[in-house]
Amino acid sequence: MNRREFLQAGAAGLALSTVGGYAAEFADDKPKRVGLIGTGWYGKCDLLRLIQVAPVEVVSLCDVDKTMLAAAAEIVSGRQQSKKKPRTYSDYREMLKEKDLDIVLIATPDHWHALTMIEAVKAGADVYCQKPISVDVVEGQAMLAAARKYRRVVQVGTQRRSTPHLIEARDTILKQGKLGKIGLVEIYCYYHMRANSNPPDIDPPANLDYEMWTGPAPLRPYNKLCHPRSWRAFMEYGNGIVGDMCIHMFDMVRWMLDLGWPKRISSSGGILVDKKSKANISDTQDATFDFGDLQVVWQHRTWGQPPDPKYPWGATFYGDKGTLKASVMGYDFTTDNKAQAIHKDVVYEFEQYPEDKTEKDLETHVAPAIRGHMKDFLRAIASRGKPVADIEQGYISSASSIMANLSMQLGRSLVWDADTSQIVGDAEANRLLRRPYRSPWAHPEVAKI
Repeated sequence: MNRREFLQAGAAGLALSTVGGYAAEFADDKPKRVGLIGTGWYGKCDLLRLIQVAPVEVVSLCDVDKTMLAAAAEIVSGRQQSKKKPRTYSDYREMLKEKDLDIVLIATPDHWHALTMIEAVKAGADVYCQKPISVDVVEGQAMLAAARKYRRVVQVGTQRRSTPHLIEARDTILKQGKLGKIGLVEIYCYYHMRANSNPPDIDPPANLDYEMWTGPAPLRPYNKLCHPRSWRAFMEYGNGIVGDMCIHMFDMVRWMLDLGWPKRISSSGGILVDKKSKANISDTQDATFDFGDLQVVWQHRTWGQPPDPKYPWGATFYGDKGTLKASVMGYDFTTDNKAQAIHKDVVYEFEQYPEDKTEKDLETHVAPAIRGHMKDFLRAIASRGKPVADIEQGYISSASSIMANLSMQLGRSLVWDADTSQIVGDAEANRLLRRPYRSPWAHPEVAKI
């Protein structure tokens, strides 16, 4: 094939894959009415990818930050086909009370995921919820129960399951047995992403309803690290680096190797180096997720250098016939025979979606994965089946990551019984599966869903 034939074939393929700018399989669909709760960084990333692949109508936005909310409404009106500006709300309950949404996207801080997701499915919406699904294990159990009771499709934002080059690595290397027997997978993050400053506590800005932002979490003095984006510095709102980055790679490994629950979880670490910052999450931590004849071992350091600069965040699968390194940026397969080595890089989609080039704060290498995840979500909505990152898979990966933190806190291994949803023989650990809620918010319960 010469260059002209190649370009003509590529243009024809692009024409078949999109109609009117949308994925062809959704182009003729009746526009679904969409609402977003949490209009910050990743809320907009998720919503704008959905707008790219299907003719949805974004009718509602909700946020406790007036400035962020107004800015998001302007962006959405400029990007959606109708050019209409969505309704705006400061309280998700008022938005959901309308009961006129087909889809709700949730991109709040983690401590708000459970209450918003449960109310959204009760209101009849299918839900795309950011990871981890919850801040404690009992919240996740209630979310899963709600999705099943109200028969809603819930996709979790663990979009490694929809990353094109990772799907390729799974299908052409792992599923074909090219690694042989796999006994160890290392997952890791060495990004310097932990807040390392110690700003003073101040009054909340006028544009932020800090009482509502805090919601069921403990009410800390306001600090600029809380909002926006760096709230993960505090365990009150999430589960640290494990709850942010480990869950992605742990979930990816579970998906690639078709794994369920680990049998035993152990973890150690803490604030070992950076003792001056305001952050109260660990700066160093390891965890072992024991699946019996397979060990999945996590490590993070938010200081120092990564062992492999090309893989600062990823997974390494060790088999007796070869090794696979995988990340958001690509993958490398190696064996003793160098001629059989395979290297693949992430594929961008700038030609098909040129707005990716200029969108503020977009992780352009992740955009194709989010679009793939949204397409899978829409297919599941159409079939009323389970999406690739179904809420149950999100629950397993989230709860396992949370229990790693509990193991570190308690200083002992935890054995999980998936049938009883309890930690075996450890009453203290079982009490920690549920965090206290601040009044008047009530912790969700499976029995009361």
